[in-house]
Order: sequence, then C-alpha cells, then structure tokens
Amino acid sequence: MSTTIAAAQEAATASQVRLRGFHPGWYGAVMGTAIVGIIAYQDPGQVAGWGDLARGFGVLMVALSAALAVLLGIPYVARWIQHPDAARQDLANPVAGALYGTFPGGILVLAVGIATVGPSIGAPGDVALTVAILAALGMILAFIVSVLFAHLLFVTHPVGPELANGAWFIPPVVNIVVPLALLPLLPHVSHEDALGLLFGAYAFWGMGFVLFLLVASLLYDRLIFHPLPAAPLAPSLWIGLGPIGVGSLVLQRTAQAGAPFWGAVAPVVGQLSSLTAAALWGFGLWWLASAILLLAAYLRRGELPYGLGWWGFTFPLGAYTASTLALARSWHLGFLEATSVGLFVLLLGFWLVVSAGTVRAMASGEIWRR
Repeated sequence: MSTTIAAAQEAATASQVRLRGFHPGWYGAVMGTAIVGIIAYQDPGQVAGWGDLARGFGVLMVALSAALAVLLGIPYVARWIQHPDAARQDLANPVAGALYGTFPGGILVLAVGIATVGPSIGAPGDVALTVAILAALGMILAFIVSVLFAHLLFVTHPVGPELANGAWFIPPVVNIVVPLALLPLLPHVSHEDALGLLFGAYAFWGMGFVLFLLVASLLYDRLIFHPLPAAPLAPSLWIGLGPIGVGSLVLQRTAQAGAPFWGAVAPVVGQLSSLTAAALWGFGLWWLASAILLLAAYLRRGELPYGLGWWGFTFPLGAYTASTLALARSWHLGFLEATSVGLFVLLLGFWLVVSAGTVRAMASGEIWRR
C-alpha cells in the first residue's frame, strides 16, 4: 500500500512539474494542423477524382486540430491558475513571451477551419455560433497578447538587437488572422453589424501588418549585423511567411466579402486588393527562398535539434500556400495552382516530420524538459 501511495505521489509531483514547465508554444500544433485541413478542403490542384478525398482529409485535420485545442487548452489555462509565477516569467521572456500568441492564434485558425469545413457537416446556425464564439475569444486575446508582450519589451528588458527573432512575428500574424475569422459571420448578422465586422477586419489587418513591418525591419538588421540566431531559433525564421501569406489572403477575402458594401466602386476595390495581394505574394517568394537557404545553412552545420519551435515550419508555410491558392483562382493562372500543390506537398512533409518529432519527444520525456 505504501508503495502504491508513494508511486501516486511521485506521479502527481511529476505532473505538477510538467504543468509548471508547460511550454507556451504548444498551440502552434493547433495552428499547424488546422491550416493543413483548411487548404486540403479547398482541393489544391483540383485533380479529377480527388475532390471528395481532399475534402474528407480536410475535415479530418480540422477535427484533429479541435481535439488538440481542447487537450492543450486545459493545461494552458491550468498553468496560469496553479503556477502564475512561471506563466508570467515566460511572458516576460523576450523569446518565450511571443509564443503566447499561439494560443489566440490556434483559436482563430480553428475558427477559420470550422467556418471552412463546417457547412458540409453541420447546421449553418450552429457553425456560425461556434465561429463567432471562437472569433470573439481569439480576437480579444490576440489584442491583449500583442499589446502586453510589446509593453514588456518596452519597459522590462534592456533587450539587445541580437535577441530579435522570428517568434516576434507571432503576435502580429495572429492579429492579421482575425479578419479571416470575422468575415464568415457577415451573412449571419444585420447590415450595420456586418459593416462593423468589416471595419474591424480592416482595422486588425492594419494593426498586425504594420507591426509585422516593424518587426521585419528589426530582424533584417539583426541577421545582417549579428551572427545567425542559435539553432533552436532556426524555425522561427520561417514565421515571417505567416504575416505575408495571411496578409495577402485577407486582402482578397475582405474585398470579396465587402463587395456588397462598396457599391459602384466594388470592382476597383477588388482589383486594387488583388494587385496588392499579388505584390505581397512576391515578397513572400523572396522570404521563402531566404528561409530555405538559411535552413540549409543550419543543416550543413548539423545544428537543428528538435523543439516545439519546429511547429513554426507549418502554419507560416500553410498561410503562404493558402494565399497562393487564392491568387491562382482569382487570377486564373494554372502555374500558380500548380505552385500551390507543390507548396501543399511541402507543407504535408513538414507536418509529418514535426508531428513525428513531437510524438518521439513526448515518449522520451524530452519535450517536458526546459
């Protein structure tokens, strides 16, 4: 009996240690999984005979992301209740603090995923209500995290330029995702409320994208004037694709959703949005090539240890893939559709590798050591 009690106490202690050290970047898995489902459901390439399979796979991945959101959300919240000192310490950290943005990010991307696949499997009213709840929660938390993390950088740390890293893109990109969660709600509300949601969509796009430009300039200087970031931060250099991809996609989606409100100038708004989205896509192409070359540099050195930061390879690439697919269909360009297929295959490869690494690290216990 005493042995059983001792074992139970030891297990409880280990559980508390894991909860105290629960990584703030875990919700990157929710974002990375949901974006795979969102793109798959749109059937990139539109290969004959594959449509139903692609949509089924999309539904499965969004459902998996919802399950992850619940399973990971419980310890996320419990840590703030039981170990608030450890949670606040992470928030004040110039690297780990930005990862708290993955929490509202996961909620918002899941909302987009449900809005994408939900109408095919559930009642429209129930889908809209679920999306509205997730969008409201994610929007509020996204704003709070972006303001609070920046404030802590301003007043708490004498942060040197060498500490600038790609994780700082997470709070900006999460704000840019907000419009994609709000736009599906427009058909379900009054004209005045829809106009307010559309205004909010543009406001959050502006907030997030200007913040992205500020962070991008800091990171660009840091990469030029200082040695490359430590190997665990290598995946964060891909995160810049997130604001670019989502920023481009939001411009296209808001122009489409807002067309009934623009009247006679709707075609002009649509064309300007499409042109700007294409220009941002070009910047993303440069970023993707640079990120690949930097990843190759780390691999040549043999410096790429697994960490939860590896999920930074997934959502940003997925965001750029989604933007590519949307541009391919609005511009009716076959080579862009083919490009989206290639990017989606690369995204699936990353997702499989990162998921396998996460499972192995959980089994070995490595993932709980910080």
